[in-house]
Amino acid sequence: MRPLALGAKSISRSKAVQKHPSFCGQKVENPIYSLFHAAQLTDAPSRYRRFLTNRRFVGGADNANSVYKAHMDMNSLWLSAPSDAYRIWQETEAVGADRRPFSAQSRVQHAAMFDRFLRHIHERHASVATFDAAQIESFFNEIDSRTTPGTSTRLRYAKMLNRLCRHLVDIGLRASNPASEVSAFARWPEDEPLPLYLDQAADERLQAWTSPSGLDDSRLLRNRAIVALFLGAGISAAELRQAHRCHVVVDGARPNVYVPKRGTRDQRRVTLPLFALPALRQWKDAQPSADDALLFPAPGQGGVMNDVLLGAVVKDALEGIGFVAPDMSPRILRNTFARRQLLSGRSNEDTSGMLGLVSQRTVTRLRATINEARSA
Repeated sequence: MRPLALGAKSISRSKAVQKHPSFCGQKVENPIYSLFHAAQLTDAPSRYRRFLTNRRFVGGADNANSVYKAHMDMNSLWLSAPSDAYRIWQETEAVGADRRPFSAQSRVQHAAMFDRFLRHIHERHASVATFDAAQIESFFNEIDSRTTPGTSTRLRYAKMLNRLCRHLVDIGLRASNPASEVSAFARWPEDEPLPLYLDQAADERLQAWTSPSGLDDSRLLRNRAIVALFLGAGISAAELRQAHRCHVVVDGARPNVYVPKRGTRDQRRVTLPLFALPALRQWKDAQPSADDALLFPAPGQGGVMNDVLLGAVVKDALEGIGFVAPDMSPRILRNTFARRQLLSGRSNEDTSGMLGLVSQRTVTRLRATINEARSA
C-alpha cells in the first residue's frame, strides 16, 4: 500500500476512511484524504494547490463544495488535525514578506518546525486555539537549551509562530496573537507583509458592482450579496459562512449585521452602509426561508459554504472591476472596510472592535498606510 506524500509526512491510503468528531462518531470518508485520492496525487501538496485553484474545478464557484464531505471546514481541521491543516495552509495561502509562496524546501522546514511546537503544547494540554505567550516562552527556552548560541533558530521559530498566530486570528480561532508578546518580538519584524486593500477608486467601483441588475441570475445575485456583506460589514469569511438570515437586518432605521460570539471573538453588531442594502435585500427576498436558516447555504445539498467557494466569488468580483493583487481573498475586503472606517475618523480601538479583534495590530498597520499616503 503506497503512502501519499504530504509535506514532511506520509499518509497511508488506509486513512482515507476515518472517524471525525463532527460526524457524530459515524464512519465517514475523510474529505482531505479523499481529495488527494480523487486528484490521483503522487506529489500531494503542489498538486493539491493546483487542484484547488484550477478554474474548471471551481466551475463557476459552485462545484467547489464537493471538496469537503459533510461541509467540513478548515477551522475544524485546525483543531482535529492541526499538522494537516498547517500543510494545507502552507500550500494554498501562506506567503512570505514578498507575498510569494514559500519554496518547497521552506514548506518542509516550516512543517517540521510546526510539528515540534505542536508536540510541545500538546504535552502541556494546549491546542493551536489555546496556547499562550508563556507556553511559547517555555518552548523557546527548550530550543535555546538545544541549539548553539548565536544561531538564528529562535528568530526563525518566532517568525513562523507569528505568521501562524496572525492566520489563526484572521480565521477566528484566536482573538489575539500571543507570539507578539514574547521576548523574541520586543519589536515587530520589519519584513511583515504589508496589508492589501482597495484604494478609494477601486472601493467605489466594487461598491457599484454589488448593485443588482434585472438580468442577474440567482448565482450572480448571491455573489453580489456576498461581496456587499464582506465590503460593507468587514466580517471574516468564517463569520459570513455561519451567518443566518435573522442576523442581517436590511430594513428599518438601522440596518445591521449581528455577529454571534464565535471562538474567542465576542458578539458584535455592525451597521450596514447604504450601498450594501440592495443586493442583500434582493437576495433575502429571492430566497425565502426560515429566520434561523443560513443566509448563504452551500449550493446543491445546502449546509455551510466552504472557503474555496467564497474565495472564488471574491476573486471573480475583483477581476470584474479590473483589480489585480497578490491576494484576491475576502481578507482584502475586510482590510478595505477597516481602512474606510479609519479614513472616516474612527479610532484604532473602535475599528478593531468592529472587526471583532482584541489586538489593534491589524488596524495599526492599516493606519500606517494612510499616514504613508498622506506624506507621499
